[in-house]
Parts: sequence; C-alpha cells; structure tokens
Amino acid sequence: MLRGMRKASSNWLGKTIMAVVMGVLIISFGIWGIADIFRGFGQSSLAKIGRTEISADQFRQIYNDRLQQIGRQFGRPLTPDQARAFGVDRQVLQQTLAEAAMDEEARRMGLNQSDAEVLRQIYNDPNFKGLNGQFDPQRFQAVIRNAGYTEGRYIQEQRRVGLRRQIAGTISSGIEPSKPLIEALTRFQNEQRSIDYITLGAAQAGTIDPPSPETLAAYFEDHKVQFRAPEYRKISFVAVTPEEIGKWTTVSDEDAKKIFEQRKDRLSSPEKREVSQIVFPNAGEAQAARARITSGTSFDDIAKERNLNLADVNLGLVAKSAILDPAVGDAAFELPSGEVSQPVQGRFGVALVKVGKVEPGVTPSYESLAQQVKTEIATERARNKVAELRDKMEDERGGGSSVVESAQKLGLTPVTIDAVDRSGRLPNGQPAANIPRGLDVVSPAFSSDVGVDNDPIQFNGGWVWYEVSGITPSRERPLDEVRDQVEAKWREDQISAKLRTKATELVQKLDGGGKLADEAAALGVKVETAANFRRDATPPGVPAAAITAAFRTPKDSDGQTPAAGGSQWVVFRVTDVTLPQVDFASNEVKQLQEALRRSLSDEQVAQYVTKIESDIGVTVNQAAFAQVTGANN
Repeated sequence: MLRGMRKASSNWLGKTIMAVVMGVLIISFGIWGIADIFRGFGQSSLAKIGRTEISADQFRQIYNDRLQQIGRQFGRPLTPDQARAFGVDRQVLQQTLAEAAMDEEARRMGLNQSDAEVLRQIYNDPNFKGLNGQFDPQRFQAVIRNAGYTEGRYIQEQRRVGLRRQIAGTISSGIEPSKPLIEALTRFQNEQRSIDYITLGAAQAGTIDPPSPETLAAYFEDHKVQFRAPEYRKISFVAVTPEEIGKWTTVSDEDAKKIFEQRKDRLSSPEKREVSQIVFPNAGEAQAARARITSGTSFDDIAKERNLNLADVNLGLVAKSAILDPAVGDAAFELPSGEVSQPVQGRFGVALVKVGKVEPGVTPSYESLAQQVKTEIATERARNKVAELRDKMEDERGGGSSVVESAQKLGLTPVTIDAVDRSGRLPNGQPAANIPRGLDVVSPAFSSDVGVDNDPIQFNGGWVWYEVSGITPSRERPLDEVRDQVEAKWREDQISAKLRTKATELVQKLDGGGKLADEAAALGVKVETAANFRRDATPPGVPAAAITAAFRTPKDSDGQTPAAGGSQWVVFRVTDVTLPQVDFASNEVKQLQEALRRSLSDEQVAQYVTKIESDIGVTVNQAAFAQVTGANN
C-alpha cells in the first residue's frame, strides 16, 4: 500500500489528491483527538502490565528473534504453525510479561543499579573477552550489534536484567530440596530393567490385498486433509552480510600475498614435542638422578620413586609456547628425541627434561592457502560496506522499488523461490536449497502478504530484505492426483491394525502361561534381550517406545507397544527390575540436588511473578498476539 501511495503521488494529479486526503486526516485528528495513540491500549499494543505497554512491533522482534534462535539450533527454520504446536508463542509471551512484571516491581521497590556495577558485569562477561582474556571493545560492539543492540540499549537491558536477578535471588534464597525428594528422584532415574522381546513387522501382518476402488475412495474421503496441497508462496530476498558481500569482492594476489606474509605465523603449525619433566628441590638431586638414568634406570622409574604419576610428569605433545616455564621450553626444543637434559634451573625448581616424539612444524605455501586468505580479506572489507549498502537499499525501497529491483540496481544478487510452503519445502518435497543456513525468511514471508513493505531481518552481522510476490492457496487434491500416496498410506494403516491385533493376542497367550520363545518360533522371529537399561537409555536396536512401555509394566509381566510409526510392533516380557541404593555423597546425587535447587528456585520466582501480575493487572490484546504469531493466517 505504501509503495502504491508513493507511486500515485509521483505526478501533479496524484500530489493534489494526496494533499486533499492528508488534509482530511489532519482535520479528523483535530476533531477526535490523538490521546489514544499515545496513552490508550490500542491496536498497536499487544499487552499491558501495570504501567508498561508492550507494543506489537516490540513483541514481533522478540518473537522472531526467538524463532531464529531455535531455527539455528535445529538447522532449519521453524514455521509459525510448528512454533504454535510446540507452544513457543505462549512461552515467549509469558516470558516477556514476566520480565515486564519484574521491571515494574523493581520500580515500585525503588531498586537501582549503578553504571559501575553494570559495566563491571559487562567487562567480566566471557563473551566479550579477546584472545588475551581481557575485555575487547571491538568484540563487544560486534556481538551486541549482531544481536540487534546499540551500546546504550544493551547497557539499559543489562541494568534491568541485574535488577531482576536481585529480586529473584532474594526470593529464592535458602531453598533446599528435601532428602526424601532427592532419594525418590534418584531411584526413579537410576532404576534398571531387563526385557526379552520380539519385533513384529510386515511379514507377520500377513498378505494385504490391494484395496478396491470403493475402499480407496472411502479411505481418501476420511483422510482427505492429510493429502491436501499446502499453501505456497513466491518469495524474493537479498542478503547483505559480510559473508555474502565477500563473495562479490575481488581480491588481487598482490593484496593476498601481503596479508599472507603478515599472518604466516598464525597460519603455520609450530613444531610440537612430547615433553616430560621431573622437578627436584636442588641441582644435586637432579644431577644424581640423571647419573642413574645414564646408568640404565628409566626416566619413569625415577618418577615413580618420587611418587609422581603420569599426569605430574608428562606435559603431552606441545608447542614451545605452551610450556609455562621458558627454561624448560628452551631445553626441550634443543634436545634430540629420546634424550634427557642436564639439570635445568626453572621457575619451580631444578628439572630434568625428556623429549619423546617430535612433530615437525608446517609452514604452508601461499598457493595452498590463497583462496582462504582471499576469502578472509573479502569478508573483512565487506564488513565496512554492510552499513553503506543497507542505507542504499532502504533508499531504493523508499523510492518504490521492489526488493529484486533494488538489489539489481545496487549490483546485488537477489534470490527468488517460485514456490515454498511454511516448512521451507518446494512442491517436490525437498527443502529450498538456496536459503542460507540459519536464515528464517519463510516464516516472516508467511506472516506478510503480496505488496507489503517488510522490515529487513538482522542476520549474520548484516540484513536481509524480503517480499512476497505471489500466493498459491492451499487446495484439496483429487484422488487421481495422489492415488499412489493414498494407497501407500492405506496399506500402512492395514499393516498397523493387523499387527496390533496379533500383538494383543500374543500378550493374552503369554499372560495365560505361554512362552515367548515358542511364540517367536511359530512366527519366524528371534527373541532378543535388552539388559539393565535405565529410562533414559537407548540400547542398540531397541525402539524407544519399548523402553518407555517396559517401565510401565511390572516384573514378570508382558506388554506390547507400536514402533516405527505403527509399521512394527514390539511384544516383550519384563524379566528383571533393579532398584539402586542412594549414595548422597556421590557426584551424581550432588548434581541432581543442584538441579532440584534450581528448579525449586525457578518455581518460587514464577509464583512471585504470578502474584505481581495479579496485583498490578495484565491485559493481552489477543487479536494483536494472533497477528504477530500468525495464528490468524
């Protein structure tokens, strides 16, 4: 719509019409007032808690950031439908409201945190430390910029986080899990069971005759929704990131060779040696020990006599720079392999040094790393161009150009996907291969529409612009179009139903005194055993469903469970149950105790937040929430 308004106002007639329209709008604001825009709980607000309003745009940014994080973890984008199925939308809303409630409580209590304390926490954050272990300002700027923060906004956010932690720490202070709770959970986690089992497959289901046309048609009518064609969208996007721009940047061999020479030490692999040392309190003892080694006593025997174990003596296969004591390092890298040094006066005493295996250093040639060096140079240069190209893209978009047109004018390469569904798959069922890994452009596209000017997405230190240029609605497919799929699914259901019936009959026979081995022989399958597994175990070849079912079944009893989506069925007997002893001094129990402490603390804080929300009041604009999360599409 905005693009249409811009184009319409590009000539004298359009400008006249737009002037009249804007005049009417100004008069209407004068009549009706604008208080609701700034103070009221209007359509732009998604939620209100106490005096704090959470706008739809603010929540959209939070929600999309969370979906992209999940997408990067799974290696594929999460669609709005999948997000709602997993409850991500409600989780993000609850978390956002809880944080706002804690902020309101901090204001009510008059809490504050000094700039010095906020900066101390930032300086100590390991995410912002460089190779020297110290705070790196450039790394700090890069990390927060990639997360979508300015420095001022990040500092304010950290101040809020600090105050929330103060409140949460006070509320949960002193909480400890009870001993009976720890004991019960330990027994639950460490209980072990053993089963004998058989697996029934398609061969045990018997012959499945092909369905008649009438049967297949009736099955299709009952399951038509499973074979419905999804909605497809045609989307175009262009990524302006250092990595993408670097692909378009040409680096000369002359420039690359200069950088290679500057970074040769970093690109090279230093010589490494297997170094052992024994430290003595004085030179006399060290010299006496070396004399014994020269006479035939082994270096390891000397170490044993001094009650030293392998970890005390062997420094491993190390570079010279990795040895803390320079004197020991110098001696080790002057000795031939297999030799023992003269006594060396080091920082921690007098040492005898022995050298074992020697791994020569490798200095690569320019030719072997030319492409890597050029790529690094191109990416570094591209970082400086991202902001410039972002401004130019925004100017082009503001002038009415589409994403594709804007990209082409700037010499960028846009990507167009003619048809993709909400899960990121093409009509052939394959994932769209030309979307960069970790980029979720499909979900925002399905929350948009044709002709809508969308805000760019932050991605990999840059930006991605996208647009929807076509929509193919979801439709019901006729039987003839999906006949093979329908028949295959019908057959799967028939096999599953027959296996269920046969498994039920088998369990009844076993409960009546039958032997699993006899029944297995009659069916032509093998009895297998899974011994001493816990609830969280994954024994090879044992379906996860069988593990779960075994822990629902008493000892010396029989059970059944589907596997592989119903195409297999497992019949089993629980042959042994072992309840463990609880050792409260063990590391495992201590770790469980700490996990329980955190869980109970989180629960206590959650109850406190619920009380705050109840006291100050929470209102959620469900229509705005549905729009942001795609529930109304």
